[in-house]
Amino acid sequence: MNWFKKPSTTGGIVYLVVIATMLVGLGTVAAGAWRVGLALMGGSFLLAFAGRAVLPDERAGMLRIRRRFIDLATMAVCGGAILVLAAVIPNRR
Repeated sequence: MNWFKKPSTTGGIVYLVVIATMLVGLGTVAAGAWRVGLALMGGSFLLAFAGRAVLPDERAGMLRIRRRFIDLATMAVCGGAILVLAAVIPNRR
């Protein structure tokens, strides 16, 4: 496994967990349990939010894209919106 390098920051580890959770959520949606999958995907955005909120800029790694406020606002809105959509969309049967 020469191609895989261990993340150099704590934020890099959090980022990998967020991506893994997002992929599990996407797989869950593809398997048919869309509400649970969307909840996982929204939760992964909120996990990224928590990581970015707690970690200093020099340890944030891939979670740091722009200024802290912009990153936090974007992740909170995306995570919250996905969770709200998962909760309010009615089931069709």
